[in-house]
Amino acid sequence: MSTFLNLNDTRVRSVDYFTQAPWNDIEGQDVPYYPPKATNINNLTFVINGTGAPGIFNSSTTPKEIYGLYNWCNMPHTRSSEYKTPAKEYKLQYVEIIQRHHKRTPYSSNTFFREDVTWSCEGQGPLYGAQSSTGQGKDTEAVHWQAYSDPLNPWTNTIGPGFVNSTCQFPQITSEGLEDSITHGTDLRNVYASRLGLTSKFDPSKVHIRVTNNEITSQVASGLLKGLFPSTPSSNIEVQIQSSTFDSLEPTYSCPNANNLKSGFTTGSKGQIWQDHLNAAKSIYASLDAVSGIDPNDGGWHASFDHYYDNLSAKLCHSKSLPCSVNDTSLCVSESMAETVFRLGNWEYSYLYRDAPDTAAYSALRYGAWVLEMRGRLQLWVDGKGDVKYYHNVHRARWINIPLLGFLQVDVMVAFELYQKDNTQDHFLRVLWGGQPMETSTPLGVLDMIPIDDFFKYIDSMVGSASSLYSVCTQ
Repeated sequence: MSTFLNLNDTRVRSVDYFTQAPWNDIEGQDVPYYPPKATNINNLTFVINGTGAPGIFNSSTTPKEIYGLYNWCNMPHTRSSEYKTPAKEYKLQYVEIIQRHHKRTPYSSNTFFREDVTWSCEGQGPLYGAQSSTGQGKDTEAVHWQAYSDPLNPWTNTIGPGFVNSTCQFPQITSEGLEDSITHGTDLRNVYASRLGLTSKFDPSKVHIRVTNNEITSQVASGLLKGLFPSTPSSNIEVQIQSSTFDSLEPTYSCPNANNLKSGFTTGSKGQIWQDHLNAAKSIYASLDAVSGIDPNDGGWHASFDHYYDNLSAKLCHSKSLPCSVNDTSLCVSESMAETVFRLGNWEYSYLYRDAPDTAAYSALRYGAWVLEMRGRLQLWVDGKGDVKYYHNVHRARWINIPLLGFLQVDVMVAFELYQKDNTQDHFLRVLWGGQPMETSTPLGVLDMIPIDDFFKYIDSMVGSASSLYSVCTQ
């Protein structure tokens, strides 16, 4: 029987339970499922009829007394003020970070045909260019993309102006998001630089930064690097990126069986709960459509609340007003309506990646390749062959929510810390979420100085070998 474990398993307590996943059931029927705890996040009745937002959606600042609370605008992360140093006999050897992006403009697919507010990115935005290893191309200039439109182009208004005369890319990390990225890098530097022996200059032999093919991850990395390594000359810094055809971080590698599982519990035979939530939210959709002008029959905008979630949260995070109809300014999205959208969006994430019974199998398939890569990096240090001390992954928001929830119940930024105990060959792992040791209901318990072999057994139980993962994904 395939063995997958959900972190909200309250029945399993022995690490001996972990066995190598043989992957003999691609449909997920025999995959052990341990549902998450019932909270207001996954209570559809509360989501539809309740009040309040499930976290902070209107500011990058989280008050110190509640730091660690979900903040969509600016993720909780490891900071000196909350960091707890383990006992002296444990020496930090290696750190791996995985995080989502910082504040950005919404995706163009999530903007209304005509927005009632403006959004300017004058003097800010993404940089692009090319460089060669020798010759004149070794020292080239980066170019700054500045969006514009020309009324003489007859197609300018055929697809909707969105934010009229905007100079932004949709999406792009905003100046506020870039500042948050720099602060994030500075906070991480204050915690890890001295503990890992890192200097204030970027050293590619000791530090690796990884991004995806989504440009906003590189934009975030540019800010992180400034905060992490403030003495590095302003120059091109090499970051790692995999091909868009098999990127494990995005992830984009082909896994039809994972896609089939997800389709099954949304639009397929196991998707009744998903369909019920869409039916329960019809009146909410109608109110939103009246403001946005979105066609009620538009299947993309009404397959989930992802479009409205992105549109409204991006505006609030940048202190912009909630939208009103451009045809009837008396019709506006209220604060309570926006909060309902955020509750629905979080319910959808919880259902898609935690609550539906096949989510554990889906997560293992969809993100298993990256987890195996991280396992290999940890193994190098366990074997005494490690060189890179700090590895930082940056990717778009939803992908850290999607697959890793099935592994570690993570949300926005996770730090994996590998320690070796003095005078021994024993290695231990601590996993921080929002700067604090992560609590799970798996046999691993609190991920605070757990034996690394136990963590490896857990990964093996979820993913199996690389060859078996590939086989199950593609067969």
